Amino acid sequence: MAEEAKSTGPIRMVAIENMVENIRYKSQILVRTNKIDSAVTASGLVGFVAGLLLALILIIVPALLVG
Repeated sequence: MAEEAKSTGPIRMVAIENMVENIRYKSQILVRTNKIDSAVTASGLVGFVAGLLLALILIIVPALLVG
């Protein structure tokens, strides 16, 4: 019985270490996602205005050149 108790210890530690590593990995993904979301939110208005101006230029300039 003493050998069985010893053999279950390291297996449990490996399982716990795997769970801790999995939690660390998921937390890193969560932090990266949060950083990207914050960056997109902060620059969203600037990007929208720049895209709108570019779209208007691409539509109006050729229309003026043709007509």
